[in-house]
Amino acid sequence: MAGLRAVCVFCGSAKGTGTHYAERAAAVGRLLAERELTLVYGGAHVGTMGVLADATLAAGGEVVGVIPRHLQDAEVAHTGLTKLHVVETMHERKAMMADLSDAFLALPGGAGTLEELFEVWTWAQLGLHGKPVGLVDTAGYFGQLVAFADHMVDEGFLRPQHREMLAVHPDPAVLLERFASYVPPAVPKWA
Repeated sequence: MAGLRAVCVFCGSAKGTGTHYAERAAAVGRLLAERELTLVYGGAHVGTMGVLADATLAAGGEVVGVIPRHLQDAEVAHTGLTKLHVVETMHERKAMMADLSDAFLALPGGAGTLEELFEVWTWAQLGLHGKPVGLVDTAGYFGQLVAFADHMVDEGFLRPQHREMLAVHPDPAVLLERFASYVPPAVPKWA
């Protein structure tokens, strides 16, 4: 994929209900490996994070994890990655993940996943980076979030162009294709 070398994926430390979330995480991992894109993620072996990393590695891909020391000490760090960066804080973790990545995908997850997603989306709106951001909408998981983003636009708290920065699709391959030709909008946060 022209211009894309590494994709940061935000996802859960749990696997969610049923098997479909883990299956989609594994599919994303295989897709990244197939397209020779390095996976950058939170460095854990648990939840869909672990499933994603294991699938990427099993398919011959490279995986770079970034984990805070307190989580490494709690023994949730993945020990089989291509590279694992151990940092001191969650803030350092997110900054390093962003620096190492050319694009961002969010899979279904909890509050931490959403916090990471919203931060990189906000940074894009502020012009701090021009990298694409997308949601892999597995089984309609993000439907209410997308509806709320549209509501923010309707209520005048989010510019339509900034809403459009958040690509949404159930198929991660479609999102990667969109990422390959992504151009950030030239709309300032404040008018």
